[in-house]
Formats: sequence, structure tokens, C-alpha cells
Amino acid sequence: MPLYVWLKTHLPDPDGNADIKWNFTKFLIGKDGTPIKRFEPMTSPEDIAAELPGLLNG
Repeated sequence: MPLYVWLKTHLPDPDGNADIKWNFTKFLIGKDGTPIKRFEPMTSPEDIAAELPGLLNG
């Protein structure tokens, strides 16, 4: 549970709310453990994949 609380605190939703509305919210975390981005439940895997090339090559 501490990881869940930490993620919500560091990556609030676009409105600034830390709460998660539904259990399919996704989080992108950098290889160094830095929280990068939060994705809402309806975000497709393809949308998330678009974020990855810069992280993998950087």
C-alpha cells in the first residue's frame, strides 16, 4: 500500500486530485524510480507506448 499512496501523491490526475477514480489507472515510472506520468483508466496501451521511446533511449 505505501507504493500506491506514493504514486497518488506524486502523480495527481489532470485536475490535481490524488484520488484514483477507478482501479485501472496506470502509472509510468522511470528506470531510476522517478514517477513520470499518470494515465487515466480509458488510456489505451498504444497511447502509453507513444511515451516510451524517449525514455528507453534517454
